[in-house]
Amino acid sequence: MDKDILKQIKADLLNKKTELEKELAGFTNKSKDDQNDYISKFPEYGDESDENAQEVSQYSTDIEAERILETTLKDINDALKKIEKGEYGICKYCGKEISPRRLKIRPFSSACIKCKLTLQNRN
Repeated sequence: MDKDILKQIKADLLNKKTELEKELAGFTNKSKDDQNDYISKFPEYGDESDENAQEVSQYSTDIEAERILETTLKDINDALKKIEKGEYGICKYCGKEISPRRLKIRPFSSACIKCKLTLQNRN
């Protein structure tokens, strides 16, 4: 892969990582045992029944958002590790190079288009 493209992708990954960590910090705490794990805070709106219902609803939403953001953050961290090891841009299923176009669009992709489509068609 072209070194300039790789440099830009790494910068994009680092920026996205910072954004996700800021977003997670808004409604979670980092786990004391695992710095890659976040725990949603339970919101406190008051003691009335409608406030309690709102708290539960918000907490449920936050847990799902946490799961999605954590997964994306893990994918980004994995991609950054691969860049450092010189293993970035290789499909984890077929071992072929992932197209730079795909990586520019989704820089934490771990599968080429062909393998991704094959996997989606199985489900």
